Amino acid sequence: MPALSGRRCVCFVSTIALCVLVSPQVQSQVADLARPKQHLSIERPRVVSDAEALSIYQNVRGRMHASYLRAEIPAIAGLCEWPLYNRTPYLSATHGQRYVNNYANALAHTYGRHEQAGPMPVGAVLAKDSFTMTRRGEVLAGALFVMEKMPSGFNPESHDWRYTMVMPDGSLFGTTKGEGSERVAFCTGCHEAVPERHHQMFFVPPDYRVENLLSP
Repeated sequence: MPALSGRRCVCFVSTIALCVLVSPQVQSQVADLARPKQHLSIERPRVVSDAEALSIYQNVRGRMHASYLRAEIPAIAGLCEWPLYNRTPYLSATHGQRYVNNYANALAHTYGRHEQAGPMPVGAVLAKDSFTMTRRGEVLAGALFVMEKMPSGFNPESHDWRYTMVMPDGSLFGTTKGEGSERVAFCTGCHEAVPERHHQMFFVPPDYRVENLLSP
């Protein structure tokens, strides 16, 4: 669920390859990836440079995605092969002050047009993984936030988007009109703030967009 810049809705409860020099301190942080047992909001995360954030993510992405896939949710089965729409992780206030990354499946390829993306077809899936760092430098894997376009009439309140959150250990936090539905109800509220022409979607902040992934 791409972030809305400037609005704080805190959540409770082709890949870009860049050559980055990693300091020994960052290497030790990456090696000790922690997985919290519950979804939490980091009020004062450690802020690192874009290069450091990307280096950390390149090291933890595989482990994070492997854990998310334990949930065995069909909508994210191909997550590891989806294109990434931001050049480096960025902080999202709407996702508990975590560093986040935006992915989309093949049916959601027009997401690369950003504000000109238009409505998504049934089966389009947008996913945002997340991680954060504490003031002590601990790297904490965060939840995976997923929104899947369902057939008309699925849930008018969410404009037929199904919102799902998967915890860092692969457990399901909640999914619209399914297990833990009430836990992800806040997603609908946050996305209601999106202008109608954007069809409930938030987009990658301009400074972090990958322009070469724009759809033809």
